[in-house]
Amino acid sequence: MLDRPHPTPAPPTLDPFALAKSMSGFHFIGGGYVPGRNGKSFAVVNPATGAEVAQAAEGDAADVDAAVQNAARAQKEWAKVPARKRGAMVHACAALLKEHVEELAKLIALETGKALRTESRVEAGVVADIFEFFGGLGSELKGESVPFAPNVLSVTVREPLGVVGAIIPWNVPMLLMALKVAPALVAGNSVVVKSAEEAPLAVLRICELMNRILPPGVFNMVSGFGPECGAPLVSHPLVRKVTFTGSVETGKIVAKAAAEKLIPVTLELGGKSPMIVFADCDFDKTVAGALTSMRFTRQGQSCTAASRIYVERPIFDRFVKAMKDAVDRMVMGDPLDEKTDIGTIVSQGQLEKVRGFIEEGTRTPGATALVCSAMPSDPALKKGLFIQPVIFTGLGADSRLVREEIFGPVTVMAPFDDPEAVLAEANDSEYGLAASLWTNNLKVGLDLAHRLEAGLVQINQNLVVQANLSYGGVKSSGLGKEASLEAMLEHFTHKKTIMVNMD
Repeated sequence: MLDRPHPTPAPPTLDPFALAKSMSGFHFIGGGYVPGRNGKSFAVVNPATGAEVAQAAEGDAADVDAAVQNAARAQKEWAKVPARKRGAMVHACAALLKEHVEELAKLIALETGKALRTESRVEAGVVADIFEFFGGLGSELKGESVPFAPNVLSVTVREPLGVVGAIIPWNVPMLLMALKVAPALVAGNSVVVKSAEEAPLAVLRICELMNRILPPGVFNMVSGFGPECGAPLVSHPLVRKVTFTGSVETGKIVAKAAAEKLIPVTLELGGKSPMIVFADCDFDKTVAGALTSMRFTRQGQSCTAASRIYVERPIFDRFVKAMKDAVDRMVMGDPLDEKTDIGTIVSQGQLEKVRGFIEEGTRTPGATALVCSAMPSDPALKKGLFIQPVIFTGLGADSRLVREEIFGPVTVMAPFDDPEAVLAEANDSEYGLAASLWTNNLKVGLDLAHRLEAGLVQINQNLVVQANLSYGGVKSSGLGKEASLEAMLEHFTHKKTIMVNMD
């Protein structure tokens, strides 16, 4: 490991409040913590209490330039490191992150309001797994021998792109950061990450920990807002690849800026994922699957959330009731409390957006809003950004709640009679990220799976993103893939052809 000074302690720190305060006001550039050049900062707020827990450096173009310049210098030497050795270093980072899983889980719960037991601890564990997975893929950066002519040796080699700019959202920031950083590093690129303004702390701590192993400048982190910090990163002339997760609107802006430079871009832009339930399903398993699919424990803040649930008519009423009863049993409360199932919405702005959708649905003639669970009773949480999950029935296919991504604990349920009709309705969306089918008739399930317009279709399960399974959407859900060997090879390297005339 490299011996470089760090203001935060190396051992796991299980007091998230103290750890958050210790990182206030810093980016991570060139192997160390660096204060923002303009001296500006913004508050990081605990959404469960409304209390400020830290200040994040408010980065601008000068900070981005410093990070990119450091990354560009470091990348030249990093690319010379044998691929298996790069992978071994990333694998060592995974081992270090495993030692800090509980620390990272508490930190992400503090800044995002995600429940520690049901969400944050899971995310922290998956992050280490992703780095471990990609760390073992260094040997897969292979070229090919091309049969061109008997007297010409023609081969292809995989080479890194250079500096990768990565922009991540707030809902699962550690996971989505890992999906971008791990393959980029193993492939020989250096990385500058722009964190989400709502959740900059846990990813900053991960960057610091990994820099105890990686060479300085290979992995850098800046925080700030989109126009002042994200845009300069995308447009910087030394950034040769951009990978972005966020809204469709911002994704289009990123794509246009990348197109101006003719550089590749990977976009993961959300979804309106359908869940189709047939009457022959395993009922109890499918109800439990619906709770997981809707990501209720994350307050629905997931791009793969099953926010459209179609249930075959013979079991529709029973299924709706079973779902409501199950969500009613979930405990909403302090995200750091082990008893809590459901935490908060991440920010006041997001809370108001979700409330707007709920109010619109409630006002719709013929609609029924089933309000679930119960608000926390602890007076210390009265300023928290809590909201009760809502299950809607009776909304038409043209409702905004059916067509637009809400990113909150709101799902719309509707009965269906005909598989072809429900397939058409499921595909009638600008999005195409994920979908799930629940049936014991695998012939029906596989037939529909092939015809659903989605990048990831699961039958009788709806797991979150997993290492080694290609993940990415179609239509407005984005461009490119993540989480797989394919993602590393196709999105973080380019193929060079080398020809040797032996005459």
